[in-house]
Amino acid sequence: MNAVVVDRAAPGGLIMQNVPEPDPLPSEALVRVRAMSLNLGEVRRAKAAADGWRPGWDFAGTVERAAADGAGPPAGARVVGMLDAGAWTELLAAPTHRLAVLPDTVSFEEASTLPVAGLTALYALGKRGSLLGRRVLVTGASGGVGMFALQLARLEGARATALVHREEKRDAVTPYADEVFVGDEASVAASAGPFDLVLESVGGKVFASALQLLAENGMLVTFGTSAERTSTMEVAPFYAKGGLSIYGFILFHELETQPAGRNLARLLSLLAEKKLDVRIDATMPFARIADAAERLWSRGVTGKLVVTV
Repeated sequence: MNAVVVDRAAPGGLIMQNVPEPDPLPSEALVRVRAMSLNLGEVRRAKAAADGWRPGWDFAGTVERAAADGAGPPAGARVVGMLDAGAWTELLAAPTHRLAVLPDTVSFEEASTLPVAGLTALYALGKRGSLLGRRVLVTGASGGVGMFALQLARLEGARATALVHREEKRDAVTPYADEVFVGDEASVAASAGPFDLVLESVGGKVFASALQLLAENGMLVTFGTSAERTSTMEVAPFYAKGGLSIYGFILFHELETQPAGRNLARLLSLLAEKKLDVRIDATMPFARIADAAERLWSRGVTGKLVVTV
């Protein structure tokens, strides 16, 4: 079977390679992959990984063989799920607690966008408790996580504000936000604050300026650094406001206490009920996954980028 493997000498650092088929554990289902969505974190990891490492988190496909322990979906079920690595492949072994069955009205392509981006948005929003009547700021709002976060925040009764870094991104997020601001610092959104919760994925000046927009007892959840990996902040205004906090968010840590499968099913229900929308920027074939990864790395994607097998 074909799988994507890191090869530092290849253009883009990725090659398609024939690898042995997986041998599932008793608690794992064998899944034939039909679609996968790409995430900036896994592309960054691939660029730093040694030759032979196999990237990939999100996937959707069909169960070819059910788990031997009897748990999870049966053979033939259409599912979505995620792995810690190795999902950019034709066939994979997936733990059943990380799988959810697709409603008939949800496509493989739509479902594949949900695991990392959808769960990150859902879990990060939950860190501040009830969002009813709260003000939420989402930076990097034109990305996959950002678009899901804006919609989920509004479903929870929050007022959602979006920050994007370029004017041409505005129209993409406008349907999902109460206000949209454009700029390289969060301070441009000051008129919509102060904010009870900020979901921050840009880093640098955006991170530092977003801290200044927090309301008393507000929280900033940081889950990425798409632009700058370092930041300089003024400390006194942060502690002097009272009760402010910064939460470092890594989805795979959260999954230790919040199983993926159950919450993927929740997101799928919202998708099937048309309460949640998926923005797919482009769909590309498996043979061009290296090109897809480079497109995402260059910040040339609005929403999600999907690859089909």
